[in-house]
Amino acid sequence: MALPGTLLIACMLLCSCIFLPRTTTRYDPACGITQRHMTLEAYQIAAFGGCRNEGCAELLVLAGAVSAASLVVSGSVVAVGEVVYWLEAKGRCLTVPGF
Repeated sequence: MALPGTLLIACMLLCSCIFLPRTTTRYDPACGITQRHMTLEAYQIAAFGGCRNEGCAELLVLAGAVSAASLVVSGSVVAVGEVVYWLEAKGRCLTVPGF
């Protein structure tokens, strides 16, 4: 069985992807304001090199856990950010009916 530190270092070097929030802006001509929006993007950080036997299964499980954790945390940030940006846009665009 591999040492936990060795496994963590191997995962950091070999994990396939993580999810990160990204903020974009666009101009809304109906309100005359610039709106911000958050999206969730996947980034591939590395490909699996050579793994053998049980070490390969451990790395896959650990990589899946890292990927899932980044999805949950970043997804929560995006959800909260979108609500905040929506409220901000709604507050700044009170002059246009139906917004």
